[in-house]
Amino acid sequence: MRAIDIRQSPDTRERILDAAESLFVEYGFEATSMRQITGRAGVNLASINYHFGAKEALIQEVFRRRLTWLNRERLNALERFEKEAKGAPLKPHQIVEAFFGVSLRMAADTEQGGHTFMRLLGRTYTEPSAFVRQFLADEYAAVVPRFKQALFRSLPDVPPEEILWRFHFMLGAMSYAIAGTDALQLVAEYELDEKDPGALARRLMPFLLGGLRAPLAEAPAKPREKGPRRAV
Repeated sequence: MRAIDIRQSPDTRERILDAAESLFVEYGFEATSMRQITGRAGVNLASINYHFGAKEALIQEVFRRRLTWLNRERLNALERFEKEAKGAPLKPHQIVEAFFGVSLRMAADTEQGGHTFMRLLGRTYTEPSAFVRQFLADEYAAVVPRFKQALFRSLPDVPPEEILWRFHFMLGAMSYAIAGTDALQLVAEYELDEKDPGALARRLMPFLLGGLRAPLAEAPAKPREKGPRRAV
């Protein structure tokens, strides 16, 4: 009897990654079973073991195949702006464009899987997973420090801690917006049917930039300390 070639066709690996990616978006990392992945990809478990081994390695590859490109494009965009600036601090809108603009263009890609991946990436902010968070931290190690320094130089009058908080809020806003308009339907008075995939960027980018450049909030006044009562 001829042995079965578990490698199957050249696109088997990509089918597995596509299936896992979409299922992770739907059900999360923990709730998605290997049986679900094999069923959607049309492969057997031996194929997943051959290409990826353990489930953790499969999760890493799902992120790595698109995140590597995304982070490279972010850095390329930042470096182009820095070259044009010739040593001067970048404008806030340039930094926002380099980091978030690239992400939103990827999210607008509904043909090659960019939209699905960005939804998955956003899910990591709302579904804590120590394993995934640590992996993403390693993948972002060469990217986030570059953008942090660019932001610190661009906004010298804003405390670094405040900039980090605002960047955190911006990440959350983008992730929530990419997740879909389901929550928006709760407050809308009519059905929202967005056909233009680029419309999200046109709406969200000014919002992100406005939050980044917002005036500093005044700290609440400290209560006056009461001195010792005088004897009457």
